[in-house]
Amino acid sequence: MWEASDRLCSKRLKPLIPILLPALERHGRLDLDIELRDKLLTISAATVDRLLSEVRAVARGGQRRRAGMSSAVRRSVPVRTFGDWNDPPPGYVEVDFVAHSGTSSSGSFVQTMVLTDIATGWTECVPVRTRESGLVIAAIKCARSLFPFPLLGVDFDNDSAFMNELVVSWCRSQGLEATRSRAYRKNDQAWVEQKNAPSFDGWSAMAGSLGPKTAALVRLYGAVRLHVNLFQPSFKLREKTRIGARVIKRYHPPLPPVERVLAHPEVAEIDKERLRAMLATADPVMLFIGIRAAQEDLGKRVDRRGVQVTPEEPVVIDLRRFTANLKTAWQKGEVRPTHKRSYRRTKPYPKRPTMLEPYEAQIRAWLEADPTLSAAIVLQRLMNVDQTRFTNKSLRTVQMAVKVWRQESVVEILNGDWMTITPALPPAKSFGSILR
Repeated sequence: MWEASDRLCSKRLKPLIPILLPALERHGRLDLDIELRDKLLTISAATVDRLLSEVRAVARGGQRRRAGMSSAVRRSVPVRTFGDWNDPPPGYVEVDFVAHSGTSSSGSFVQTMVLTDIATGWTECVPVRTRESGLVIAAIKCARSLFPFPLLGVDFDNDSAFMNELVVSWCRSQGLEATRSRAYRKNDQAWVEQKNAPSFDGWSAMAGSLGPKTAALVRLYGAVRLHVNLFQPSFKLREKTRIGARVIKRYHPPLPPVERVLAHPEVAEIDKERLRAMLATADPVMLFIGIRAAQEDLGKRVDRRGVQVTPEEPVVIDLRRFTANLKTAWQKGEVRPTHKRSYRRTKPYPKRPTMLEPYEAQIRAWLEADPTLSAAIVLQRLMNVDQTRFTNKSLRTVQMAVKVWRQESVVEILNGDWMTITPALPPAKSFGSILR
């Protein structure tokens, strides 16, 4: 019955037995005694699993299904939902990956690890070449050095790149509290999810590759991190009230993350002094120019689509011209170099041999002898030479080829020695007739 049902699971096979068993008996497929038939009709799903365990193992090739490699690690990491934060101090961050895979997720491509602080909204991002545990730890180390305050905890999703023994053990050894969200519940990581689109999808090109693009993303994020954290206000949820099916949300006044860090009482004064010095020296226009230059470089790499070319110098933007264009940039519409880039073919189209290629020398000789020769007469001569290849349907092909060859002859006449070419032309014909 298990095979006849196309190897259904036990929970679906049990309600099928009262239907499948009489059908098999009617057609003579089974002949059971009353005792065995009654047992089959009253069997439980757990008993079906127990009886079929060895059968399924053999059907799978002799190997039992194993649990996931990180299932024990995942169970050891406590779950923290969106409502469990309860206004934590700065240092507790949510971590997520943004995949730069374009329209296809196959193969290897750069990913960005995004870390967002719950209390202040301060966001850091680090490009990661591949989803490997050692690179994840290196990215967390890099982001840890960029935050203006010490990290206290990291909240992951259920990605296997995070939920493994190497990453979880390292976080605990560094004094970082490791928690995770529930599976398929993105709202548990709402703080970092709201930063993914405005902070990174809008800044970086969504077409993945390895190699130089990682360095281009590093340059881009070096300018983006200061622009986003110092000069871009963001909203922070203050309270959420549910009245029946209606949810009312109230937010704090929008502030840049740096203002929330400076106003928070649990941030050390030495860290605040470093932030004030950074804020005093940061030029928003220079940061914006750095973003546009990095985007231009990234866009060129996307256009090349993996073509091996000589490395280029980083894009340099004229500061005075860029600043002046900020007043009228809105008239040009979307100006980000990485925004909806159209496909540009960089590889040359392969040259295909034409039906006229074996006869090109003969046709050129005919045209040099008589420049007024029409394409129809040329085709007629070709049909006399090879009737199996050329027909009246080939007239358009011959016309286009003759037109191109005549244009080349005109260019040679204009650029070459007129006295050496003129005697080959009929003296009674005008230059206009030659062009025709």
